[in-house]
Amino acid sequence: MDAAFTAEQHEIRRTLRELLVTHCGPGEVRAAAGTAPGYDEALWHRLAGELGLPGIALPEAYGGVGCGTAELALACEEAGRALLPSPLLATSVLAAPLIARLGTEAQRAALLPRIAEGTLTAALAVPGGSLATALGLTGDNTGGQWAGGGRAGGIQARPDGGGGGGEGSWRLYGEAAQVLDGHSAGLLLVAAHTGGFPRSRTLLFLVSAASAAGLVRTRQTSMDCTRAPARVELRDTSAELLGADDTTDVAGALAEAGRTVAAVLAAEAVGAAESALDRTVAYAGEREQFGRPIGSFQAVKHRLADLYVQVQAARSAAYYAAWDPAAGGLALAQALEALRVTTSQAIQLHGGIGFTWEHEAHLYFKRAASDELLFGPVHRLRDHAARQAGLFAPDTAGRGVAV
Repeated sequence: MDAAFTAEQHEIRRTLRELLVTHCGPGEVRAAAGTAPGYDEALWHRLAGELGLPGIALPEAYGGVGCGTAELALACEEAGRALLPSPLLATSVLAAPLIARLGTEAQRAALLPRIAEGTLTAALAVPGGSLATALGLTGDNTGGQWAGGGRAGGIQARPDGGGGGGEGSWRLYGEAAQVLDGHSAGLLLVAAHTGGFPRSRTLLFLVSAASAAGLVRTRQTSMDCTRAPARVELRDTSAELLGADDTTDVAGALAEAGRTVAAVLAAEAVGAAESALDRTVAYAGEREQFGRPIGSFQAVKHRLADLYVQVQAARSAAYYAAWDPAAGGLALAQALEALRVTTSQAIQLHGGIGFTWEHEAHLYFKRAASDELLFGPVHRLRDHAARQAGLFAPDTAGRGVAV
């Protein structure tokens, strides 16, 4: 294993950082998050046109850059540093890999080039607000309970028997909450049940937001204004099955995608934590108490040093997970914990000004809280990773014991 980054990877990081430093300060972040789509569309198209950011991990055959998880993680680390409001996570990290893996050649050829050029955004909609479980991060997703288990609730799918829909045409009924970028995405990737309760199975469906009748999307209020969730309601909405048939192992595909998602999210959290720490260190060097900077006091030095060690340890775990996504769950747990601790300490060390609602430290603190609600909590990430690694075995009463 060569842990050193290549010159090309360093260039990706440098170029993206320079662009975001210029165009994505705290004021621009708040302004972009307050727009109807929840991000700066002009900046997104620039990132797509100049850097190929939406398609950085897509194959060149479909208009992508042809890079891998490491490059996507580096890009998301820089996006995390700036708290960039963008469709990058929902489109390029969550939806596009599933289309690339499960879609037919016709579906890939029709959708992936548009995603790569930034003209089409996508969102993954799973019912129940259980995205972490659906991706296999905090629990086993093979039972389908995260999607309603085939009983009442969730999203139900049935073949379109109305004629004219053609083979592969389906109808969806139900709703999903906490869908990242669900209110603005041009394409929805919807997890739904079909087959009735006895033969229930979860499949993925494509819904074109521009032409789908019976689709209602409502942007939800979020703690983190830089991530815009939505409630998606489907009322007999026409959809297309993702893939060639209904025998696809959707749970396995989601779990595989989840490992990469965890690695990329860990890098993004590390970027946010490092930025919050850098801003705190700078403030500690400027703010004076008793005629000297507060950063010169031993207690403050020790707290900042501890945060630095925690962030660097999380970075090492995130980079390892980018090389081996199987370690993504543990890396994400470590990164989310580092982000939570660093941002809470950042508010404390900023003193009175840090507690004001308008201060930029709150943007990072809210990102930490929001990420752990969406993809955690940390203790469940670690518990599931430990069980997958076989660290616990059931005793005679069926309880987990350490082995």
